[in-house]
Formats: sequence, structure tokens, C-alpha cells
Amino acid sequence: MTLHRSLALAALLLSAPALSGCVGMVIGAGATAGVAASEERGIEGAAEDAKIRAEVNEAWFRHSVDMYSKVTFAISEGRILLTGTVPTEQVREDAVRLTWQVAGVREVYNELLVRESSGLIDGARDVRIQQEIKSRMLFDKEVSNINYTVDVTDGVVYLLGIAQSDAELNRVIGHAREVSAVKNIINYVRLKNDPRRHGG
Repeated sequence: MTLHRSLALAALLLSAPALSGCVGMVIGAGATAGVAASEERGIEGAAEDAKIRAEVNEAWFRHSVDMYSKVTFAISEGRILLTGTVPTEQVREDAVRLTWQVAGVREVYNELLVRESSGLIDGARDVRIQQEIKSRMLFDKEVSNINYTVDVTDGVVYLLGIAQSDAELNRVIGHAREVSAVKNIINYVRLKNDPRRHGG
């Protein structure tokens, strides 16, 4: 293993990215490395995303604990999806600005809503939607669910990740459409062979 790959693996094990949304999972370092190796972005890509995630979180926390607690983000190959609700337009702009300042960020998809936070019922509904979509993807043998992130805010489903094919992506979108209370689906998934994945 090259020094670069060794460092990348070490970075991944020390700062494994959290799952998006309100539902998290704690897994061992060995399992994390195994999962990363199975992902389309690979160990080095996952390690770089973990590094970016840590730096974005630090920037937000230093700026505002409130921002850090309210804004959710998912990351795939340096592409960052911001979701959640913030109280003012200024907070929304600050979150985007601080995200862009982190080295390695390639794109920022700003889906932050400006309003008072959703109530407990809305939050519980969003978690239910997220869980059901993830469950459908997990048990679909034609979907590599490990390559996708699913987030839900106010009934809107946001998809980020890498699809093996149009057919696979259509299956994922189809699963989301079949879940009750879904208002809309916003797709930021890229195909495996998309030249933009490698700066093309």
C-alpha cells in the first residue's frame, strides 16, 4: 500500500463521516474501512470527504453553534448538499459561504429553508420517510444502496451519490415516490460514468 493510500485510510478511520439526517449509526473502524472500500468513491474518496466534513463542521461550529446544530449536510466526492431549516437568510448565506471556504469542496447544493424550525411531528415524519426509503433500497438487489445518501426535510426527499446506471437511479427514485407523505424528490445523484466526477 502506498504512503498516500495509507494516510488516506488513516484519515478515514479517524474521522468517519456521519450518516445524514437525524438517524445515525456507530460502527467500528474496521467496518468503516470495509464499507468505504465497497463504495464507488473508494477509500481515498471517502477519506477526502471525511476530511472535508470535519473542516466544514469546525467552520460552522466556530461561527455559530446554532448553525452547526440546525444545518444538515451530505457529501459525495466533494459535492455538498445543505439541507434543514435556518431562521434567517443571513444564516443561510453564511452556511454556504463557510462551506465554500473549505479546501476540496467542488460544488455546494443549497437547499436550506429559511423559517422557524419544523415541529416535532414534522421531524418524526421526515425520519419515517427517510427510514422507509433506505429500507426499500437496502432490500433491492438491483440497487447499490451504499453509494447513496437520502435526506428528508419537510417531506422533500434529497438524493445524493453515485448511480451505477440510469436504470438503478430510476429504481431509487421510484422507491422514494412510493413512500407516503413525500412531497417532492430533488435528485443530485451522478452516474458512475459521468465525466464531471473526475473534473471533466
